[in-house]
Amino acid sequence: MIRGVRGATTILEDSEKEIISKTEELLRSMIKANSIVAEDVAQVLISVTADITACFPAKALRNLDGWDFVPVMCTKEIAVPKSLPSCIRIMMTVNTELAQQNIQHIYLHGAVTLRPDLAKSLTVDN
Repeated sequence: MIRGVRGATTILEDSEKEIISKTEELLRSMIKANSIVAEDVAQVLISVTADITACFPAKALRNLDGWDFVPVMCTKEIAVPKSLPSCIRIMMTVNTELAQQNIQHIYLHGAVTLRPDLAKSLTVDN
């Protein structure tokens, strides 16, 4: 079955180091929580708010062993007034046996406010 796995995080400053660090943390959390392997991933879409310009967050995916051939694309989020600033969102399309209600969508840092009903406390293993 093909499922979408959502995730979001926020950054404290628009720097390459911060963007890559927070994006990698989010990716690792999504992967761990849903037992995702790269071979089962069709694509990864990453959007950023207009205030994030220092680098492409997709670079973080290339820090993960075995993820070299997973297609990834970055795009800008719609600029909605009063929306959460400094936000990175990920939509990962995966083949999985998990039922839709069992998918773990991950919201970290300031992005917890986007979906507090889905946000959970997670420990990230680096």
